[in-house]
Parts: sequence; structure tokens; C-alpha cells
Amino acid sequence: MSSDNAGAPTASVSFHLNGDEVSVADGVSLLDALREELSCRSVKDGCSPQGQCGCCTVWVDGAPRVSCVTPVRRIAGRHVTTLEGIGEERRRRWATAFVARGASQCGFCTPGILMRLAALEESTSRPQRREIEAALRAHLCRCTGWQSIVEAASEALGLDDAPGPDAPLHRDADTGGSGSCDGGPHAPRDPLLASWRAQVEGPVFQSSGPDVVLGGGGFADDTAPPDALVQLGAAAPLAPGLRAARAGTGRVQGRNSTVSPVHPVDVPPGEWALTLRTTWVEPAYLEPDASWCRPGGVPAWPLANGGAFGGKRHSPVPARARELADESGQAVRVVWRREDVVRRGPKRPPVAVALRADGSGVVRLGCPPGSADLSAAVAQIRRVCPGVEVEVVAVAGPPVGPELRAAGWAETLAALHALRAPTLPAGCGQAHVAVPGAGSASVDLRLDAGGRGRLRVDVWAGAPTCPVTLRSYVLGAVHQALGMVWSEGIAVDAAGEPLDLTIRSFGILTSRDMPEVEVRLHEEDRWPVNGSDAVFVATLAAAWIAEGLPDHWPTRRATVRAPRRETA
Repeated sequence: MSSDNAGAPTASVSFHLNGDEVSVADGVSLLDALREELSCRSVKDGCSPQGQCGCCTVWVDGAPRVSCVTPVRRIAGRHVTTLEGIGEERRRRWATAFVARGASQCGFCTPGILMRLAALEESTSRPQRREIEAALRAHLCRCTGWQSIVEAASEALGLDDAPGPDAPLHRDADTGGSGSCDGGPHAPRDPLLASWRAQVEGPVFQSSGPDVVLGGGGFADDTAPPDALVQLGAAAPLAPGLRAARAGTGRVQGRNSTVSPVHPVDVPPGEWALTLRTTWVEPAYLEPDASWCRPGGVPAWPLANGGAFGGKRHSPVPARARELADESGQAVRVVWRREDVVRRGPKRPPVAVALRADGSGVVRLGCPPGSADLSAAVAQIRRVCPGVEVEVVAVAGPPVGPELRAAGWAETLAALHALRAPTLPAGCGQAHVAVPGAGSASVDLRLDAGGRGRLRVDVWAGAPTCPVTLRSYVLGAVHQALGMVWSEGIAVDAAGEPLDLTIRSFGILTSRDMPEVEVRLHEEDRWPVNGSDAVFVATLAAAWIAEGLPDHWPTRRATVRAPRRETA
């Protein structure tokens, strides 16, 4: 027996962990028991206790289970397996397949996905691709676009119909390319070149080796000292450990609403050839903001192995960890809950784009109180889309950030390309986009009757350096762009408070929602430049064209299209 914070005795729970018998005090989730008290840091906390992202998946008696919604008392006497316990041969085989196929970028979601998919090996029948996609429905990946994960799983499972590489590296006669080679997922990956390409696309340092696949991405909350005081949430008191922090928050778990997203920025008056309005879009990076710091020290960076699409670049969490550590004289660990990320983290600025037939026009950016200065986004729109006037309008809503991926200018540039697009059959969309100072991309989208279909993507991004890494970023850009046009958005109330607080309520496309994507990378004799942003914009335009150019995104989700009153 042990005692809880109030002094009342707490029963011990014993179970088998990776073959060894262990005991922990009751009163916590299996996730917290594994991470906080048994040092299994491969198990990640992306949404606890929503049970919706899959990052904390483990095996209980051989079957996958989300550990953040499993009270530890329910596994008394049972056998729990984490990624550390599945066996060296299996770990190596799966990690090798994920690295070879570019199926892991930041790596935060990968251990849980691997545990879910590796469990298919225990099936009495030979798993097929449809079973892989069905298993992935329990998970969320924001980086890879799913296709490379399905390819990696098919390879690791030894499926006869495992998808082959796209052979994506091509030499164009008019570009002076230095040569061509097989750049598919089985090409050897140089870790330095892979990190170089990731930094060009990210743009932050990112490693992509087997250790990342297996959970060793160096995330801030994984490296915190065990004796650190904990602040769980943006305004919670300090507590002596996560168990006490959870007990002291008294929070109500966030829910998703039944309210439709709105379009908060009105189109300016005038005669326009094409208009577009967008809603609040959550960047939805899977690793919540986290940092830790010792008194007088340097706080841990919340961007351990990925860029969070720009959403964490100015996160207040490191400064808060330093402040609390200096005040308390002890190491302090600050962790935002998923609800904190949604309420306080920057959203993509909602826009209203209005274009004349000659390509001139106006774009309005919505800017709620407490947002960062949007002047950088305004300047970038003017640089990328000359001839378009930019206005910043005040609206009620969650804070927005100018550094989220191509904020504002991607929507505007996509609208300009859609304006000039030729007439195509229904369900078809094409766009070729060149981003000033970066790469270019062509996207050809053909939707089937079910709305999935197929895309072909051609990319010119200088020397590819690591084709596998570039291909992975291209697939991720396609996934994010399709989601923005089709389904992504969160509901916000009249006061500007987000109503959709669960990770499944953001409208992110699942693996079964994704069309098949063929990627062709074109080699150029110049330094590497960002190519995935051009893919992002071209996919936005092609998807919108294929949908018939309705005046709002998302197109496949009920939204409130009446304008909201702007604040003074």
C-alpha cells in the first residue's frame, strides 16, 4: 500500500511489463504509470485522456490498447508490452521499413502506430492492405500523409502486393540536371543529407533514423528530470510530479462540439471574378507544447525533432519553465494539455480572398486579440502575389500566427491559380505553382465517385539531396492541403473561444480518406530549395478546382457561411 496526496492509502497494482513483474500505486492511467513511474518513454502522450491520437498505444495481453484511457487497475495481473518489449528482430525490421519508406518524420506518433501495425502479425490470417488502413483509423499522423506508412507496413509484413517505389527522381533535359538515379524508398539514405533536406522543407533540424522511429526523437517531455515540479496546463499550480498535477487540476475533459465552423472574415464589397473564405484551422501538431528547466538554466526546446508547421516557434512554454524554475529554486517541467494547445496555440489566420479577372484584388487576414503581429504574413503575400492588396481585420477568435505554414499567401496564390485554370471535367483539378525563391510543383487530381481518386505530383526543388525525405514531405503537404480544402476547421463561439477541443474534431484526413499519390521528383542542377510549399499550394488549387470552386473551405463539411461581425 502507498498513500495519495491526501494521506489516504492507495492500493498497489501489479502486472507484467515486457516480461517483468512490476507494481505501481493505483489512481493513474496506464499511460502515466508507464511513462512516469516505469520509465517507458516510447509511449507518447499526444491527447491524454482523450484517447484519440493513438500515440500511447501498447499491447495488453497481446492486443493493442490506448493506454491514456485505461486505468492502471484494469490491467492488474495482465501482460503489458511496449515498444521496448516486442523483440529486437521485430523492432529492427519495422524500424528499417519505416526509415526506408520515409514513414516517420517528427516520430512522435510513430511508436504507437508501429505497435498497432505490428500486432497484425499475430493475426491468424495474412493481413492485407485494407487491414492496414483499418488499423490506422485509430491513429493520427500529421507529417507523412499516410501513404508511406502503409508502404512501410506492407514491407514489414512481407505482403506480396506491397506498394513499390514511384521511381521519383527524373532528369529534365532543359534543367541541366547532373544525372538520374532510382530515388525510390529503397535508395540508401544518408542521415546528413536527409537532415539537410528536412531542414530545407521544415525548416528545422530533423533526424530520421531508426531511433526516431522507435521513440527516441529527444522530445522535451521525454528528457525532463524525474524530480522536477510539474505544471500541467497553462494556468495550473506547481505539483510534485505528474500524478499530483493531474489530481490537482480538477479539469473537465475537452469535447468536440456539434457546432459548424464559421467564416469570420467578410469578403470586401465589389465586383469579383472569384472569392474564397476560410475558417479557423488548428495546426494539430501531435506533440503538445512542453519544456523543462533548472534554475538559471536553458529551457528545453519544444521543437525536438520537427517544426510543428510553425506553431511552436514562439511557444511561451520554455519561458514559463525558466520563470517557474527560478522562482521555486527547483527543476520545473511545464506541459500543455491538448485543450491548452487548442485554446492558446496559434491558428491559421482565416482569410477572405477576392480577385478580379486580371488577378488583382484584395485579401483580408483575420486577426483576433492576443495574436502575433501579422506584418510578416502581409509582406509575404505582397511578395508572392503582387497586385493583391492586403488588409488585416480584427475579429473575435483564438490567436493566430504568421509563421504557420505559408499563412495567408498559400490561400491567395492558390486562388490566383484557380482563377486562371482552364475548364476541366467535373472532379478534375490541375495546377502548376512556382514559389518565388523556392521550388515549383504540378498537381493533377482525378477524383472517383467516392471522392478519393488519384493524384500525380511533379516537383522541382533543386538537388533532391535525399529523395526519400523530399517525397515524404511532398506526401505530407498533399495530405495537409487536401484536408484544408475538404474538411479541416474548428468551431468557435461568439466570444471567440474554441469549441472543438478534441484532436478528432479538427477534420484531419484519415488514411482511408487519402487518394493514392504518385510522386515524381525532378532533379535540377542547383542548391536544394523548398519544394513542399509549392506542392501545398498546387494541391490547394487543384483540389478546389476539382470541387467546382465553391466560395468557402472546407468544402465537404457543414459550415456557417454568414459573415461574423468584426470587432473594432
